[in-house]
Amino acid sequence: MDGTPRPPADPAQALSAMDHLIAAHLIGQQELARRLGLNVTDLTCFGFVLEAGEELLTAGDLAARAHVTTGAVTGILNRLERAGYVTRRPDPADRRRVRVAPVPAAVARVEAVYAGHYQRVTALFADYSPEELSVITDWFTRATALAHEYLEKLNRNDPHEEC
Repeated sequence: MDGTPRPPADPAQALSAMDHLIAAHLIGQQELARRLGLNVTDLTCFGFVLEAGEELLTAGDLAARAHVTTGAVTGILNRLERAGYVTRRPDPADRRRVRVAPVPAAVARVEAVYAGHYQRVTALFADYSPEELSVITDWFTRATALAHEYLEKLNRNDPHEEC
């Protein structure tokens, strides 16, 4: 809606609102993962597989996106494969590598679990003008980049580097 008045906020209020959103989504992700018979990390990795679409990810791609080691991603893929969420396919360009493909029935299960929430969030977005959605999208994108930078600093575990 164009011209919808918004309550004033300062950075501390925005940070608090963000913290509450993150907490609600963490708890929600845990519950959704439980309902799907997965843990949160495995569900997150399955989400990366889905996001890749036809450009199937390698195990290395998935490890980089999830900020885990290639050894850890092997365990994640083993669990996802046993649970019927993914299959591994030989890479046509390099037979030494495998690509990860989602299992269609698993895609349908996950989409069904998320459908109601995504409908409600989409309806919420309808309350914002295209210009406001541009700002929201920009903020999410930039905040995600900051979060990845922070995670990389944490993973380096350098006592001389300020996190």
